[in-house]
Amino acid sequence: MADVQPLKAVERVVQKPHFDRTPGQQYRRDAAQRAQTQNDNFLTTAFVELVHPQAELSFMRPGMQHGVFRKLRQGAYPIDAVLDLHQLTVEQARCEVFQFIRDCMARDVRSALISHGKGGRHPDRPAALLKSYVAKWLPQFPEVMAFHSAQGFHGGTGAVYVLLKKSERQKQRTRRRLGLIDAKPEL
Repeated sequence: MADVQPLKAVERVVQKPHFDRTPGQQYRRDAAQRAQTQNDNFLTTAFVELVHPQAELSFMRPGMQHGVFRKLRQGAYPIDAVLDLHQLTVEQARCEVFQFIRDCMARDVRSALISHGKGGRHPDRPAALLKSYVAKWLPQFPEVMAFHSAQGFHGGTGAVYVLLKKSERQKQRTRRRLGLIDAKPEL
């Protein structure tokens, strides 16, 4: 053993063997990523009872003043925001309505108009499908105080006026305007 010499150290990079993901692994990975990035849209596209294309939509939360609802029905409130759902699929409309209501609340919009159409123009699509879904979706928002089919000059039964809750900023402005609180900033 006297003539044995140690081997020279060769720098090597040890690589782990690369395995391709199975379709099941890839599906689970994608599903986990979708769950992390999925928005909080709670509106459903499940079964909806179809409403007649000419039917008038109307909804009012309990405790709302009848005079306020009457003004909404008459189209007396200025429209601060408009959403047009024509030519959209149900899934696209679901995303648009959800984002629209969120944006309206962020921008202190009080009254809005959603134009959904009456349907019935395509023989392969059921009439008033989007109208039916809008009638189902809007009451699911706690921010929606009331809605009613629009006047003829705003689209008639193919659109709805939507009255949204006042934000805290709007409530503070009203209180200041009416002199119900001091204009001094609180410390």
